[in-house]
Amino acid sequence: RRRRKKKTCALNDRQTDTQPISKMEKELVSPAGVGMEQIKVVVKPLLEFAVNSQRFITKCTRPDAKEFQKIAYATAIGFAMMGGIGFLVKLIHIPINNIIVS
Repeated sequence: RRRRKKKTCALNDRQTDTQPISKMEKELVSPAGVGMEQIKVVVKPLLEFAVNSQRFITKCTRPDAKEFQKIAYATAIGFAMMGGIGFLVKLIHIPINNIIVS
């Protein structure tokens, strides 16, 4: 029989300031470290970002063909709309600019 892990609150799963988040941060802790606090202030958010990014990438999946086709279709419509708006703006402003300049 396998033992089930107790379900914990999401707040309990988060690491607190007293718990190191990786081996790299454990190495930064030194007994006489006067400048270590400044380094930890910079390094800790970067390490948290790296851990969160790695977790995000591992959970991501590649889109299947149908989903990719929908994304490509929506992107093509967006490009066409932006191109059309740009064309209309330029079409209106060229004659106005010529009237003002001449």
